[in-house]
Amino acid sequence: MAENKLGILEIDPYLAPFEGDLNLRMDNYAKKKEELVGKRGKLSTFANGHKYFGFHKTRSGWVYREWAPAAEAMYLTGDFNNWDTRSCPMERLENGVFEVQIEGKKTLQEGQKVQAIVIHRGQELRRIPTYATRVVQDKETVLWCAELEDTFKKFNWTDKDFVPEKTPLIYECHIGMAQEKGAIGSYREFQNLVLPRIKALGYNTIQIMAIMEHPYYGSFGYQVSNFFAASSRYGTSEELKELINTAHEMGIAVLLDVVHSHAVKNTNEGLNEFDGTTYQFFHAGHKGNHNAWDTKLFNYGKNEVIHFLLSNLKYWMEVFHFDGFRFDGVTSMLYHDHGLGSAFCNYDMYFSMNTDTEAVTYLQLANELIHQVNPNAVTVAEDMSGMPGMCLPIADGGIGFDYRLSMGVPDLWIKTIKEYSDENWDMNKLWYELVGRRPQEKNIGYCESHDQALVGDKTIMFRLCDAEMYYGMRKFGGNMVVDRGIALHKMIRLLTATLAGEGYLNFMGNEFGHPEWIDFPREGNGWSYHYCRRQWSLVDNPELRFSELNDFDKAMIALIKENDLLSRQPVNRWMHQDDKIIMYTKDDVAFAFNFHPTKSFENYFVPVSDDGTYEVVLTSDDGVYGGFNRVDTSVRYETYRTPDNWVGFNCYLPNRSVIVFRKVK
Repeated sequence: MAENKLGILEIDPYLAPFEGDLNLRMDNYAKKKEELVGKRGKLSTFANGHKYFGFHKTRSGWVYREWAPAAEAMYLTGDFNNWDTRSCPMERLENGVFEVQIEGKKTLQEGQKVQAIVIHRGQELRRIPTYATRVVQDKETVLWCAELEDTFKKFNWTDKDFVPEKTPLIYECHIGMAQEKGAIGSYREFQNLVLPRIKALGYNTIQIMAIMEHPYYGSFGYQVSNFFAASSRYGTSEELKELINTAHEMGIAVLLDVVHSHAVKNTNEGLNEFDGTTYQFFHAGHKGNHNAWDTKLFNYGKNEVIHFLLSNLKYWMEVFHFDGFRFDGVTSMLYHDHGLGSAFCNYDMYFSMNTDTEAVTYLQLANELIHQVNPNAVTVAEDMSGMPGMCLPIADGGIGFDYRLSMGVPDLWIKTIKEYSDENWDMNKLWYELVGRRPQEKNIGYCESHDQALVGDKTIMFRLCDAEMYYGMRKFGGNMVVDRGIALHKMIRLLTATLAGEGYLNFMGNEFGHPEWIDFPREGNGWSYHYCRRQWSLVDNPELRFSELNDFDKAMIALIKENDLLSRQPVNRWMHQDDKIIMYTKDDVAFAFNFHPTKSFENYFVPVSDDGTYEVVLTSDDGVYGGFNRVDTSVRYETYRTPDNWVGFNCYLPNRSVIVFRKVK
């Protein structure tokens, strides 16, 4: 047991009854770490599987190594031996490792296709090497194969001094659907056409989905088959490196949406049954299956699996210079029932037989490794359960993430828009959902991500306007439905961005209210790309109103950055349910939201933090942003003190608008 009281217990006294569980968390972590690296070893030295396994050039040719403990024999086949499955046997070493040395530099060449042949119980199994860095479907044989490339060859990086900005303002994106054309976009197209848009908007981080190779495009990249392969759909590894290097030159950090929560069940393409068994990488039997996702579940208690996954994280950081990770499906990892149907309404649910303590330990190890490799790295947990300590230091009893996603916020906005008329929006409920989070744990706030844009769901703008987006988005059209949608879209985003976290996230295109949902090509839609693209022409068209939302988003991000708003806690909260008013300050910046659908208010009192003179620095009612120019931005406001000692001033608050004030320096 831990000798000293953990810091997490002082941060959150409600955890006192679970001190034993938290000590067990730390004991499990310490024991597993010592088991892996000894008492003084480092995880960053341990996590080098990608440097040993897989294909590597030697002075005289190539070496290929594989871990396949249940295999009776292994062979290598491919273009180099005309797909003869027996002419290139591999030697069995210790601990289930197989190796073959290929002599002659021209025997294997980059661009050639290869497969592993595994013999298990007399059966011949065709497999993709587990550390393959490029995986393609051969057009002639229709086989999924590894395509040889030297991932470690020298690339001319120019980002030596790059450090991510302190506050992540994240632009979530998908390379394949980032272009307007009816086809899959490329790394190079994204670099040349989309990165400049992101830079112009002011976002300082991109979070890229669907990079790790996946056989089914429509899985959005969440059913990974080849963990070390950058998806060949979008181009080459070299082109991905160029994209990341260019982003760094622009001052933009790059996060990988990493999927270690599960894997595709395919055997021909993925890890499943690589050596002939279901339990090589995954749990055996029912425990190894995620029935809701129809995927396989890793065995986080197995040292070889931990080695594979930690090496995977180091590989993406070391080889491609990713600045960190957004971990997908963390809730599914943490609980044996994967959190399905659980409300997580009391602390008992976090510390019970349902908690997968091996997964907790793995996540601690992963965070320690990532920050050893790059102390400036950023890690984000997709956890809707609110597991205590998720974003606290491991030394304090935490799991070590830098941020968790504020996953309840999008649900709040959907419920509010769907189920309540504008007159019945609950200001108190909005406030407490937006500001509620665990003490000293940082969140990434967002009102919608890719999840809310998928087919069957709706983005906020589409939910607010529906069919009117097809007919009423022309400027000077006078469409009341669109006027309402544009007004609320801006208010929702600014309120969320400034309250819901210490970072902010937006999904590609949602900043300008991209219409319709995302529907990947599939049999049901005739394999169409029509809904699997981004229609940048809409925001570029000066006759349409999408640019108004885009310009407001740009101004909002600039406001956040210039005033360092997300590092400051809101104070001087002032709400009025009947007036539909929410007001608060962050140091010398004051926010006044009037959500009322019809009422504007004369001489409304706006509380501020300090005496002085205040000016308008942003208003959603500005005509440039699709508003009605009802706010005189030239006016300066002098504060006074009320009888009950509030400091503030009076001003006009138009309906369905927000005004941001700042103290004049």
